[in-house]
Amino acid sequence: MVVAYRTECDARGPRGPGVGQTFEMWVGDSLLATAPAVHGEGTVELPLNAGTRTTTVYLPERMRPTVLSLAPVGGSLEPGPPRPRWLAYGDSIVEGWVASSAGSSWPARLGRRLGLDVCNLGYAGAARGEIPSAEHLASVPAALISISYGTNCWSTIPHTAELLRAGLDVFLTVVRQGHPDKPIVVTTPIRRPDAETTPNRVGATLDDLRVAMASLVQARIDGGDPSLTLVHGETLLDESLLADGVHPGDDGHAVMADRLEPVLRKAGPGT
Repeated sequence: MVVAYRTECDARGPRGPGVGQTFEMWVGDSLLATAPAVHGEGTVELPLNAGTRTTTVYLPERMRPTVLSLAPVGGSLEPGPPRPRWLAYGDSIVEGWVASSAGSSWPARLGRRLGLDVCNLGYAGAARGEIPSAEHLASVPAALISISYGTNCWSTIPHTAELLRAGLDVFLTVVRQGHPDKPIVVTTPIRRPDAETTPNRVGATLDDLRVAMASLVQARIDGGDPSLTLVHGETLLDESLLADGVHPGDDGHAVMADRLEPVLRKAGPGT
């Protein structure tokens, strides 16, 4: 398959050289091929999947790519089957830092495994349950929604446990207004060694914030929201799999995908 494309920038950024600058072709958890992108207009050839399974191609995301055309080589191209949309809201761990590529992040891995169309709404350095984000989630059609944040509520814009609990309650209320019956999976923060028992500027440890999130979600479940699922983030990843003390590397993203897969299969739309 030949992809003609145009990129708008050279992708220099904080994630390191080469990250977000390649085309990738995946089938399930197997990376079939990669090819570097150029700044400006170019073409890249990727091998067609000879089997019957759907092939997923990831674009060089940091270079702001536009696909101009697709052409088969030695075969034919057919659209993949429509997939249920999964809105994955969260922070840099959802976005995929510091995975080596977009296809290696835990949402991308699970999207391929479960046949879901992942809309990755991960925001590095942000995602603190902002109400505009809740309004956005509420307005976009979806079959499944996941909400995974809290680490940044300990650090750069610190929250107390009470503030985080109240904010999450409003956030879920707004999302439920747009999706009254859709499955929502809320994941509390994964472990972060420097924050677990260390108070932030307003006196809350990450464990305090995690407990506040979990208690709020459980209260809503007990109060009659059967389509809401709570995941305790501290169970998802061992600290040894944190590449920089905060973010999982490729192996960590793979473990998170493995541990979240049965949860999303149970909660999701026929996955």
